[in-house]
Amino acid sequence: MSYLEQTDPGEPRRPRQATPWSKEVHPRREFLRRIGLGVAALAAGATEPAGAGDSAAARNPLPRWRGFNLINFFQALSRGESGSGRIREEDLKWIRDWGFDFVRLPMDYWMWIDSDWRRTRRLRPEDVFRIKESALEGVDDAVEKCRRYGLHCSLNFHRAPGYCINNPQREPFVLWKDKAAQDAFIYHWELFAKRYRGVPSKALSFNLLNEAPTPRPGYMSEEDYVRIMNRAIQAIRKISPERIILVDGLNVGTKVVEGLVPTKAAQSVHAYWPAQISHYRAPWVDRRGTFPKPSWPLRDKRGRIIADRAALERRYAPWGALARRGVGVHCGECGCYNKTPYPVFIAWFRDVMEVLKERQIGYALWNFRGSFGVLDSGRTDIAYEDWRGHKLDRRLLKLLQEF
Repeated sequence: MSYLEQTDPGEPRRPRQATPWSKEVHPRREFLRRIGLGVAALAAGATEPAGAGDSAAARNPLPRWRGFNLINFFQALSRGESGSGRIREEDLKWIRDWGFDFVRLPMDYWMWIDSDWRRTRRLRPEDVFRIKESALEGVDDAVEKCRRYGLHCSLNFHRAPGYCINNPQREPFVLWKDKAAQDAFIYHWELFAKRYRGVPSKALSFNLLNEAPTPRPGYMSEEDYVRIMNRAIQAIRKISPERIILVDGLNVGTKVVEGLVPTKAAQSVHAYWPAQISHYRAPWVDRRGTFPKPSWPLRDKRGRIIADRAALERRYAPWGALARRGVGVHCGECGCYNKTPYPVFIAWFRDVMEVLKERQIGYALWNFRGSFGVLDSGRTDIAYEDWRGHKLDRRLLKLLQEF
């Protein structure tokens, strides 16, 4: 996520050549920093300028995929479902039967590293090239089952060598500074490109890195991000030229990456703005419970509107403009934590969905089951429908099905 709450905080050998297809709280310091800036901007009445010529007729070259994030590969250190490394087939069946066609798998690369990290909770730089084959079989299974159910599968590195939006300090090196980290990042994407070379692009895409940070001196520049992502794009295309590749926007998935436009790689936006609504009382963002009770439109302490439908239009205008320039755009994550008053969530989220659809941008809800999801979200202010032993938010499901 990304902004999922986390209840808990993979023998050196080369990966196999043959594959089945070759015949909920950790701190979010960067996000919190961005939220702080966003709060200040909202309080000042600042808005993002609209993209020139934005209109509802955006021609997005990417399919308008609609679906969900499944978090079964999300947290290597988790002992729960988010660290299981196996997806539930029933989830795929329900996603398909409810009319959706897309699954995003945010993954933690530690899950397929073969070292003693499960005991030590640490990785060494040399460990990251040691692949645990049995762990990758779980990804194989997910890709194959998604194909079986007619769902496009997008593999995403939520934690990649040298970077994660959650606890990046746990990495043994820094992706933006260390050549060893960059070599490892390319190595892992080459591994996946080779492993799934025989899977058609209509069935599988690669989303290189979840939620790039905000460039800042001494850590990462936009040029660093463009250079490293471009290197990965070129490495994948040498192996699998037709593979669809998505790159997250800068500033935690909110800013178009102009330097990558020439590559024609698609770009992914995340739709959590304003966080005062999407992450109200989320303990990894609203850690001290200081966000005021939200409304939609969002108002400041004096009752002045600081975020509304028009502001959403302006915020996503650059992404519609990017699509018209021939670059695919998809919303890899969206949704709302379960403590936001439900009527506020639904009113805001309908506007988000309408704005994205007007620009022909598909979406993936974070998550399918869990605090943002349509199943077992744990809200206390709605009536759930019993569904195969789960609690279904039928109203949210119907809203998603509209778009």
